[in-house]
Amino acid sequence: MLARQRQDLILEEVRTRGAVKVSELVELLDVSDMTVRRDLDVLSDKGLLDKVHGGAAARQDRSVDEPGFEVKSMRALSEKESIARSAVTLVHPGMAVGVSAGTTTWTLAHLLRDVPALTIVTNSMRIADVFLGWQSQGQAPGRAPGQTVVLTGGIRTPSDALVGPVAVHALRSLHLDAVFLGVHGMDEAGGFTTPNLMESETNRALVDAARQLIVVADHTKWGVVGLSTIVGLEAAQVLVSDSGLPQAARDVLSSRVGRLILAENAA
Repeated sequence: MLARQRQDLILEEVRTRGAVKVSELVELLDVSDMTVRRDLDVLSDKGLLDKVHGGAAARQDRSVDEPGFEVKSMRALSEKESIARSAVTLVHPGMAVGVSAGTTTWTLAHLLRDVPALTIVTNSMRIADVFLGWQSQGQAPGRAPGQTVVLTGGIRTPSDALVGPVAVHALRSLHLDAVFLGVHGMDEAGGFTTPNLMESETNRALVDAARQLIVVADHTKWGVVGLSTIVGLEAAQVLVSDSGLPQAARDVLSSRVGRLILAENAA
């Protein structure tokens, strides 16, 4: 078994059970104690789990941690691109779509530029700039014809979302065909979450404005729980994730969301 395969199995065990002993992994993988500990060092260095005495535990990030846009944009790049390519196939010319703030939705926005006659509603200045960047760059954005972009306004968060009463008020008067929601975490009990209370309220208003909720979240978001739940898993008609999602997570999500799409990760 290759090191990557062993490490994927270790992660799945840790995320499913919460914690696992070295001795249990030795028996499961049929390798030496030293090999297991070396794999745990690699996974710990990547921030994917916490090493504890005699084993490893699921990483317990604080529920109010909110990395900035630049930090998040460097994580799971190939997965986000794969997810975006799958998600854009759900969009057709003439639709009105909401796009929440986030790095996965920002990646998707670059592909939405090619869909004509879209109305895009977003609470993200960075996403709006994907469509309207020519205003600050002095050149045409090269987007499809007939697109309209609506930016909600509001208070800016560390992740560059616009939130608060102004954003919520703007969203409550709109009617969208679909909303693409990026999330901080997804969990069987916690649902889809964010560490920012005002962002949670604003995202709920965005979800309420749409006939269809499409969540876009890579596999590293599984088991992560932010301070505030946006909506439960059952609220999503579609969840687009990637093929790195552990089997236990696939089983839970397949039974809870309307449709689970797993984009194939680039080799």
